[in-house]
Amino acid sequence: MKTQLKTINRYFIAAITFIAVATSCKKEISGTITNDETLVTTSTSSTIAVAAGASSGSATASDSVYIINPCNKGTHRDSVAAAALPAAIQAYLGSNYTGYTFNKAFAVKDTTGAVKGYVVIINYNGKPVGLEFKADGTFVKVLEQREKPDINNGGWHPGGRFENRNGQHKDTVALSALSATITGYLTANYAGDTLVRAFKVAGGNYLVITKNNGLFATLFTGAGVFVGRVSLTAANTLVTVADAALPSKALDYLGTTYPNYVLGKAVSITVSGTLKGYIAVIDANNTKYCVAFDANGNFVAVKTIW
Repeated sequence: MKTQLKTINRYFIAAITFIAVATSCKKEISGTITNDETLVTTSTSSTIAVAAGASSGSATASDSVYIINPCNKGTHRDSVAAAALPAAIQAYLGSNYTGYTFNKAFAVKDTTGAVKGYVVIINYNGKPVGLEFKADGTFVKVLEQREKPDINNGGWHPGGRFENRNGQHKDTVALSALSATITGYLTANYAGDTLVRAFKVAGGNYLVITKNNGLFATLFTGAGVFVGRVSLTAANTLVTVADAALPSKALDYLGTTYPNYVLGKAVSITVSGTLKGYIAVIDANNTKYCVAFDANGNFVAVKTIW
């Protein structure tokens, strides 16, 4: 198993070039929502309201997203400073969200005051990201975000910020619809690339997935100006697979670690005729991730794309 994990790790190569007082989990919102911790009691969860953009200022109901973070019975959250977070959390954020800015964090404590875990909210590429960690700083999952009208439903509505959760991949852009500026740039600079899939992401930017002795993600502005390029896998044989073709372990991991994620693209990795693993490009709350699994569907590594 260790040899297999090392092998798939070698093929998962990414060079990222892109750029409050303790509050009970039963507190309800009323009136204007601020960017301090504000919780909503629902039938399923409590939430933390944050500004939908990169601003760390106040957030009103119209420009907020709500991070779904249920509290276990008998626990509450205390605000903590970034410097007070365990070193493991700080290292994880620096490694997986290069250039992020800190928004706020909370220690989740039981009735004795013992820390049971942490919730950290950062801003990354103009979007909020909420993450849950264990008390020792071990990453648990990316917390789901919802808009206010969707807190008690499936997490999205037509025309909403997260409408791609309806399974119709409305953020997907037809390859034929890419501008001549984008396709021309790829032809001139990466002549061997084959277009695989394209997405319209935050800020009107375009993320283009291509294949050329490996899998790549290239980001362009809405005007077609090149921003950066990420190598997702090294040279090997890549074959597109359907969502359901991913191993059950991989699907279970994605569902647990990225609640309400949307699968944008999945490929199998074969080296010298032997299946080595899988790569899944997913959207979790409008942030794209590339997640690698071994041939049995065990998690290997993850890289944040944009």
